[in-house]
Order: sequence, then C-alpha cells, then structure tokens
Amino acid sequence: MSGGSTDMTLAFELSALKRLAKPGTAFADARQWTEYVGVVSDEPTYVVTNFTRKRRIRQDFFSGPKDKDESLENVKSQFDTDRHVFVGTDSDDEALAAETGWEFLHVEDAADAAGWELGDPEESTAAAGEPERDDWP
Repeated sequence: MSGGSTDMTLAFELSALKRLAKPGTAFADARQWTEYVGVVSDEPTYVVTNFTRKRRIRQDFFSGPKDKDESLENVKSQFDTDRHVFVGTDSDDEALAAETGWEFLHVEDAADAAGWELGDPEESTAAAGEPERDDWP
C-alpha cells in the first residue's frame, strides 16, 4: 500500500482477516507501513487468539472481552496516530467505523491497494492445518 501517512493504526475485523488468502503475510506486510496493527471482533477472545496464533500473527492489540465498538474506541484513545483505519467486510463495519471515528476500508479494496490475495474463507480455516476448536480457552 502506498501513499498517505504511515502514522497509522490499522484494525482488521476478524472476518476481513479470514477473507485473505495469506492473513499472516498481509499482517506482516501491514507492519511495514503502519505503527500499530491488530484485530477486533465480537467473537470470544480465544477465537481470535486461536486464529492468530496458528498463523503466527503478532498483534499490537485485540478486542479482548469487549465488543467491537468499545474496542475501536479504546484502541483509538490508546494509540495516538494520525490515522485510524478499520478494515471490514460489510455495511455494519462501515457504520461502526463512522460511529467510532475510524476510516473504513473494505477488505477487497484494502487487498487491491496492498497487493494481498483474497481467498475463500472456508479454505483459509482449513489451510491452517488443524480444525478450529471452540473449546480452547
């Protein structure tokens, strides 16, 4: 991704991250032109942690037990950068970004601008090697 300020905090909605063919590579790439990058989701913490751990994604922040709107507000107050960009998948994510003062970027547009490959969300889960567990705390 080129152009604009690199003094940026970038938040991926978990479903947007799952839409990428290589989410770990995209995350590592984003670190080259952002100050902070992390994941927000309404999913339980262990779901986000399990997904990122399997793909060796190191987050600067994550939702924790909070919902997305509270997470975005907290991240914005804790990470003082010129821009706060939320990568999401739908109009609900776009509305949430507007409500919390974040710029919104649809995952397809982010992938196109950054040169990331989109994949099938179901294949992305299967490609991690292990089945997703919902009992892992």
